Amino acid sequence: MMTFAPAKRSGLVQRLDDFENLFRQKEPRIHAFLPEADRFQRLRKDASALHRKYPKKDKRPPLFGLLLGVKDIFHVDGFATGAGSRLPARELRGKEATSVTALKRAGMLVAGKTVTTEFAYFYPGHTRNPHATDHTPGGSSSGSAAAVAAGLVDLALGTQTIGSVIRPASYCGVVGFKPSYGRFSANGVIPLAPSFDHVGLFAQDVAVISRAAAVLGSNWKPTRGHERKPHLAVPNGEYLARANAEMRHNFEAALDSLEVAGYAIKRIEQFKDFEEIVQRHQLILAAEAARTHAPWFETYRHLYQAKTIGLIERGNAISDKELETALDAVSRFRLDISTVMDIHGIDAWVSPAATGPAPKGLASTGDPVMNLPWTQAGLPVMGLPSASNEEGLPLGLQFSAGFNRDEDLLDWAPGIQAALKGRR
Repeated sequence: MMTFAPAKRSGLVQRLDDFENLFRQKEPRIHAFLPEADRFQRLRKDASALHRKYPKKDKRPPLFGLLLGVKDIFHVDGFATGAGSRLPARELRGKEATSVTALKRAGMLVAGKTVTTEFAYFYPGHTRNPHATDHTPGGSSSGSAAAVAAGLVDLALGTQTIGSVIRPASYCGVVGFKPSYGRFSANGVIPLAPSFDHVGLFAQDVAVISRAAAVLGSNWKPTRGHERKPHLAVPNGEYLARANAEMRHNFEAALDSLEVAGYAIKRIEQFKDFEEIVQRHQLILAAEAARTHAPWFETYRHLYQAKTIGLIERGNAISDKELETALDAVSRFRLDISTVMDIHGIDAWVSPAATGPAPKGLASTGDPVMNLPWTQAGLPVMGLPSASNEEGLPLGLQFSAGFNRDEDLLDWAPGIQAALKGRR
């Protein structure tokens, strides 16, 4: 990825020149962004205004001049929001997302809206995986992951309701971060299932994500470092068996690398009722999606894709009592995980970030099942590249810390990343 040192105005101008050149080379192949007629003219105007506002280097905000990609379910002033759908944009408009405003105030320049699946569910957009354009980049934050992987932006916003940050990060070979539920504001983001929706981040290195998290996180208190490495645990059992043979082989090799680097790893039988966990997630997702889309669905049903229609119709058949019961079980689920972590002295779980490498073809965005339990529990998750297979497709790991231990997870991540770096 291009590096950017925005100390001088000429450096900022050069960065945008480089971005335009790279965009024209790569974007026609990967389709990470929504079209924008005057993108580069707008960016240069925004950059000039930013430089005038902060002419002195020592007064600049922490993300000054960095480029931001924004998933097209976030409202951004000056941009329409389509949410990957065919619904009229006037029906979807809203106030700028709190996260976007915060990152702009921290000095970021919006490079554009990135492609999403329809309403952040499973109907794919046109984005392709930068590592192999006949493979999916994952979903639903497909454009954001691909834009970062292609070096087009420094940071991108995405969301995760099942696995839509960590899975595409794994498929595209970048770093993904999903905070604890509620740590990043979801205001100004079109919801899918509010009880599971998380705002998340993509970047090529942990340092950029850490700087952005400090801007976005509520009550954020960066740590001063830890005297020891985190104690890790592997959730053995039915859950781990969902990963394919290639991913499990990579996973075991990565665990060996971590142990050589001094990380203590326990294996614990976990999620013995995994199918029940999956069914509960699907019930809540369908029920809340149906309620979210109630204002639009009756009028615009003919404009929805079949996969989304099926989700909403399943949700309409779920009673409020069934939803309430399932949500109560989610609270107990988070507590159960926390209890196991306390009993065994675990700081974070380590598991495959996806079932395997990015599948071939663009009709599917892949299976998010490896991310599902951590999303349901609302735990903070860091997805890190682990290796590439013989075809050059990335394979990733995910690390899930205790609830609200986001700062600790980000503090541990550079050491873990260093232990994994260079594996093939």
